[in-house]
Amino acid sequence: MTVLLATDASAEENHTWLRALSQALPGERFVTSRNAAVDPEIDVAMVANPASGSLAGLPSLRLIQSLWAGVNGLLNDASVPADVPLARMVDPAMADAMAQTALWAVLSLHRGFYTCARDQREHRWGMHEQRRADEVGVTVLGLGQMGSRVARSLVREGYRVAGWSQRARSIDSVHCHVGAAALPSLLAQTQILINLLPLTPATVGLIDMHTLAALPRGASLVNLARGAHVVEADLLAALDSGHLEHAVLDVFAIEPLPVEHAFWDHARVTVLPHFAAQTDPRSAAQVAAANVRALREGRALAHLVDRQRGY
Repeated sequence: MTVLLATDASAEENHTWLRALSQALPGERFVTSRNAAVDPEIDVAMVANPASGSLAGLPSLRLIQSLWAGVNGLLNDASVPADVPLARMVDPAMADAMAQTALWAVLSLHRGFYTCARDQREHRWGMHEQRRADEVGVTVLGLGQMGSRVARSLVREGYRVAGWSQRARSIDSVHCHVGAAALPSLLAQTQILINLLPLTPATVGLIDMHTLAALPRGASLVNLARGAHVVEADLLAALDSGHLEHAVLDVFAIEPLPVEHAFWDHARVTVLPHFAAQTDPRSAAQVAAANVRALREGRALAHLVDRQRGY
């Protein structure tokens, strides 16, 4: 029995992953590359954006464990065996990091710190309204592990928090809404919109001119999920018209963000290099190892992807 580590990471990053995984699973044999011939020993694949075809021709494969939270790339790769269980990475350390980034963005928007940064660049001394946290409506799109963690952290800071998802959820002190019909009225009460949805065919392009127009004038967007959720031209139009006050963007349609892209120099956009919540090999290796041990012992696997839903 052999574990394949298949990523697009650098040699140094792969070495870090291999060390962490080997420590978490000391009895396993790991390989990081394959011969052209079929390797009958590989029964587990741990992957992070593997090259197309990396998982084909593995007759003993019993588990594909993603080392990333997102799995849309794997689901869109026809060479990934459809009959092998696929588990996504659900790491509490990643959720904590995401909550920290979301809280930083919300605090900065709420208190006008991005506006202060613009004022500084223009050598302008400006005073801004100081609202209370409970006067700011924050809506979190997507209430999975990360979205729920973000919502709870914002509640603790006193914000008026609502959540929206495609399946019913219940979170203490969070006004949860479900389904497409509930979204327009929710957006109308939202000053800060945080996107943490999974990327599925139903959510591609969800944040378009119609969604943005449903927000009140002066609202802001924080996208920490996937670039394909946002129609970038519609977002730029909403910012240029003044309907949207600011956008904090960690993810983009093309990454790295092209140097000529309008987001770089837009006064109302804050660009992050897709690092709101990075996978930490130290904690993620423990999560992945727990699933491998469950497989070996015949126990139920955790965090399995529903291929029909896409997450």
